[in-house]
Amino acid sequence: MVKSVKSLKFAFLLLSYSTSILLSVYYFLQMNKSVILEIDLFSVSSVSFSFLFVFDKISVSFSMVVTLISGCVFLFSYKYMEEDPFSGRFIWILFSFVASMNLLIFSGSLFFLLLGWDGLGITSFALIIYYESKESQLAGFQTLMINRLGDVIIVLSVFLFLVQGQLSIFSMGDSMFYCSGIIILLCIAALTKSAQFPFSSWLPAAMAAPTPVSALVHSSTLVTAGIFIIIRLSYSFPLNESICSMLLFCGSVTCLLGGWAATYENDIKKIIALSTLSQLGVMIFSLGMNFPALSLFHLYTHALFKALLFLAAGHILMITFGSQDIRMMGGVGVLVPFTCVMFNISSLCLVGAPFMSAFYSKHMILEKMLMSSVNFISVLVMMIGTFMTAKYVSRTLKAVSWNKTNSPVLLNYSGLYTSLPVLILALGAMMGGKFILSLDISNFNFGFLPMSHSMLINMITVVGIYMGLIEDGLEKKSFVLSTLFFLTPLIYGTTKPFSLMVLKMKILDQGWIEPYFLIKNKMVWVSSKFTSLGNWPQSRIMISSFFFVFCFLNGTLFSS
Repeated sequence: MVKSVKSLKFAFLLLSYSTSILLSVYYFLQMNKSVILEIDLFSVSSVSFSFLFVFDKISVSFSMVVTLISGCVFLFSYKYMEEDPFSGRFIWILFSFVASMNLLIFSGSLFFLLLGWDGLGITSFALIIYYESKESQLAGFQTLMINRLGDVIIVLSVFLFLVQGQLSIFSMGDSMFYCSGIIILLCIAALTKSAQFPFSSWLPAAMAAPTPVSALVHSSTLVTAGIFIIIRLSYSFPLNESICSMLLFCGSVTCLLGGWAATYENDIKKIIALSTLSQLGVMIFSLGMNFPALSLFHLYTHALFKALLFLAAGHILMITFGSQDIRMMGGVGVLVPFTCVMFNISSLCLVGAPFMSAFYSKHMILEKMLMSSVNFISVLVMMIGTFMTAKYVSRTLKAVSWNKTNSPVLLNYSGLYTSLPVLILALGAMMGGKFILSLDISNFNFGFLPMSHSMLINMITVVGIYMGLIEDGLEKKSFVLSTLFFLTPLIYGTTKPFSLMVLKMKILDQGWIEPYFLIKNKMVWVSSKFTSLGNWPQSRIMISSFFFVFCFLNGTLFSS
């Protein structure tokens, strides 16, 4: 059993960085200033290609959240991946994943943004196919193809940047035509990275990766990259009506899609993945209402409690020897009450329970929705999505924490390296919302609603919790919902031929050399057999056998 010490080193490095920049976060929040560092690389036809670093309250605070969660995940990986013979390689790829996300956060030019964007795509593909099974390879290739679609759209926007003579995403020139085109292309690319409808099928498929990877992907790295880009654009340029309508539609449908599909799912990791899909829809919906500060606030709170939810689920998987069916997890709360409490806290944050971190962000988004002039269909879809969220959360808690013991084999893996990161994230999930509100005054929002509208949100949540509790868990799985309205077979059928082609190319790539050695070895084996046939009289056994056969034949001939 070889433990990877690199995981502890990277965990210490990331946690130290996160705590050290806390004062910088406070400075940028209070002074409301930005620092831009530009490094010129070369210039072609008066177009400057440069690295543009942006340090402001958005980038520094988001980097602090990402590194805090990453440090906890690395600490958890020390125990979770201890029996993996290639844990060192896993840790290096995971660190490259976190570094790519930080490059994206501090990028201010398109040339620099593409480094972080492509780094996330490549490292996420390597992490998803880490177990090297057929399922993980197909899931990784599906994720790669959809994310490559967003990469192509970003590359198309390069031509519009070059027409304006610069590559900065903060000053796009005076031409509204080119500026609107750039914003539309970047928003569509962000929707592919954030798994919004109709690009949602890759997010549940990414569950083929190890649980620490899922904790990072679904909380603060890959899926939040697209939302972060739209938030950057919203702070710099006001989104026009057509883009807002697109974001409202995609956000509301994605929220409903994730919540509805999770009510018929029994795999605990897929339930959490679909819950991420639902919350990403809430963030995009907030951006569609032109509330980027609220969307960023919910992005922070969601990152804290979703990482906690995945680490608690990972601890449960260690206890149940990898069984992911929630119907076989009864009695976990009796064996590991600490992990059960952490799982309940993160689930309550997902619902938006009072005074939890998500209560300050999610409920404010829903109240702003009832206050704004959003169309009725979007409001109705979001309300149904809120109901579905409360329903599947209570159903999952009932199966995991409150059911009787029905698992034959349970083993306790509790220890410092599994309990400490969960405790750190639990503090963030409980007090993160209030702490962020006290730091940044711009997150304060006032809402004036009638009592009936305010109680409507609470009543929908309470009814959803009740419906989840009275379910017996024996509902038939809906093919329409489990495939995300046929998105999964559509994307799977499109990407499977390409993935099979890649596998064939891999065999072909090996085939130039491997068959040569195979044929050579066969020829050596055949020649050695012929050589042994030529030298067989030298063996005593073969000589005696030959003598016995000769005598037998002579006796037969003489008798006849």
